[in-house]
Amino acid sequence: MKTAITKLLGIEHPIVQGGMQWVGRAELVAAVSNAGALGILTALTQPSPEALSAEIARTRTMTDKPFGVNLTFLPTLKPVPYDAYRDAIIDAGVTIVETAGNNPSQHLPAFKRAGIKVIHKCTTARHALKAQQMGVDAVSIDGFECAGHVGEEDIPGLILIPAAVAQLDIPVIASGGFGDARGLVAALALGAEGINMGTRFMCTREAPIHDRIKQAIVANSERDTCLILRSLKNSSRVARTALSESVIAMERAGATIQEIAPKVAGVRGRGVYENGDVEEGIWTVGLVQALIEDIPTCAELVGRIIRQAEALIADRLAGLAGVPLRAA
Repeated sequence: MKTAITKLLGIEHPIVQGGMQWVGRAELVAAVSNAGALGILTALTQPSPEALSAEIARTRTMTDKPFGVNLTFLPTLKPVPYDAYRDAIIDAGVTIVETAGNNPSQHLPAFKRAGIKVIHKCTTARHALKAQQMGVDAVSIDGFECAGHVGEEDIPGLILIPAAVAQLDIPVIASGGFGDARGLVAALALGAEGINMGTRFMCTREAPIHDRIKQAIVANSERDTCLILRSLKNSSRVARTALSESVIAMERAGATIQEIAPKVAGVRGRGVYENGDVEEGIWTVGLVQALIEDIPTCAELVGRIIRQAEALIADRLAGLAGVPLRAA
């Protein structure tokens, strides 16, 4: 299944792993890339640029396939040395970078001089158009169904993806709500060149998170997420827990970021993945958890999606169009 994204990134299948904080580590990234998709390390999961360099090197001991690094620019209470993380990525010889969050324009010249392909993640078509004008090579469009930062305009993928495709000349990766073959075929039909999956890759054998969290995702439905930090214009889709509900209650009461911060601290979210206690901190998950029923290996998952997508295209869609079905 060749698309503009597989050609641009040098991968076998049009599937990209989301750059997930605390989750995008070498074990998962290598497994995704070895399966023929694109694994993405999360730069800020590493405590320092030096640690990121070591994690990139560790990933290379596990795969010789293409992989990328996510560098997300977001408002933080503690300053982040973004320039140093950027330089660590370049010095390590990484060839693919996914940027997200705030405008990455000040970092693009350095990435482009190094010959790096840059994918920028957006939540609106107008931001995607701006990213194209800045010179990125592709965009990943995050619909309202996604985990984590959903933006502030609440546009679902069914509308957002074709709206963005219609305005862009560069490839679009559909993100938010994708986890199986049906989603891949739908994304291609909407004009995207591939899909980005975060929550679905959390529920794989290689994902470096506690099994109780994976089991919780399998058990949860589409109703088991909520949006926090809406009052601060930093909306994020997270697992619906007593803790996240308490954050929403604080926002309704007019709490400030300083008052909310202890409950949403990233270190507490990391503890969830390490210890398996869903109430230990805030953790992100998408609506697609409603479609997740098992915990396969990355190779099993990617292979299944591609096989079933090909079958959907060749059998059901061709049949609906009056084209003879392929031989059984």
